[in-house]
Amino acid sequence: MSLRVTSALWVSAYVRRVFVQGGFAATMRRGAEEAGAIFVIVDRLNGTVDLYGPAPQTAFDDDRPRDRLFIRMEHAAERPVALARFDKEMRFDPDLWLVEVEDREGRAFLETIDPDKL
Repeated sequence: MSLRVTSALWVSAYVRRVFVQGGFAATMRRGAEEAGAIFVIVDRLNGTVDLYGPAPQTAFDDDRPRDRLFIRMEHAAERPVALARFDKEMRFDPDLWLVEVEDREGRAFLETIDPDKL
């Protein structure tokens, strides 16, 4: 059994990783310190954004026992559309984190899974 890194520590390390790899990131909303779900909005700086959220539990198995795995929920969407989707998630679970990344290439700097492979 492995211990899971807290959300607060994971977000801090993630923001640092984005900066090291040439992007910009900021925590827009702090959720539960220990285990709040983490969402990431990637601003492509061209008027569109991508929204990533936690992958469903069905994405995890013996071959993929990762600590955090994400799925793209919105792609090249207008900001209000992505934020409305996040707000909908937040009504269900108010302990969510939101990190915003700015990257012209649209890089999320996350381990993601293709929704078609679930």
